[in-house]
Amino acid sequence: MGLFYQTPGQPYSYTNLRSETVTINGHGLYQWDTVSYVAQMQGNDLVTLVVGLPLLAISFWLASRGSLRGLLLLTGTLGFFLYTYLSMSMLAAYNPLFLVYVALFSLSLFAFILSLLCVDLEALPERFSSHLPRRWIAGVLFAVGGFLLLAWLGRIVPPLFQNQIPVLENATTLVIQAMDLALIVPLAILSGILLLRRSAWGYLLASVFVMKSITLGLAVSMMAINMARVGIPESLGLMIPFMVITLLNLGMAVVLFRNVEDGALSVVPPMTAPTQPVSVQ
Repeated sequence: MGLFYQTPGQPYSYTNLRSETVTINGHGLYQWDTVSYVAQMQGNDLVTLVVGLPLLAISFWLASRGSLRGLLLLTGTLGFFLYTYLSMSMLAAYNPLFLVYVALFSLSLFAFILSLLCVDLEALPERFSSHLPRRWIAGVLFAVGGFLLLAWLGRIVPPLFQNQIPVLENATTLVIQAMDLALIVPLAILSGILLLRRSAWGYLLASVFVMKSITLGLAVSMMAINMARVGIPESLGLMIPFMVITLLNLGMAVVLFRNVEDGALSVVPPMTAPTQPVSVQ
């Protein structure tokens, strides 16, 4: 809908509550968002359509057949949908798909939790080869987390010392930065530490984070390309680091899945009831 739904209208200038002059899109599903936000959201819509949905279908099919690789792929893909529709629910200007965004956010959240519960944590470390380059993977996790931390603090902290606020366009606060600093950065660091300690949660969270980083990097890269198309100058500086993040995590994903022993005993049903009656004395 964000890519193909059109309505009459033209972009126009608007002065927001903070006296910033922004350009409102004025047409399509995202008619109340700025031209910059629309370029970003449509870039993410394209990645969701071309990459996210096929990954969701393929990984669900593999996971339903008892594949550990499929389950890890599914959980990471659900993490992408969770992040995407949490941000759309909170950041996009209200439009007729608001309830759809909320429903997708809720479905992704609980599907993500149930996918995590399907993993047999006790057996998980044994499913990974001893040749898995844990230090290299942890290094990539730390690098991604550190990059996001420095990038967003670099945008937030200097205005604080100048008694100013960051550029917010037509938003009321920094939604994406809040999500990344509260969720993505701690997840990257925690995953790396637990992986180095050979924790079962480390193997699980690292697998999920690597898949999430691939889709995140692709989405932001496409956002930057779309922003450049509409003439937003800072898009190139945004695109290059996230393309590097995508390539690094794609390589780590290949390494991870090559070092996973697949099999039908890799998963357990979530919240299963006992198969035998329990006697209580």
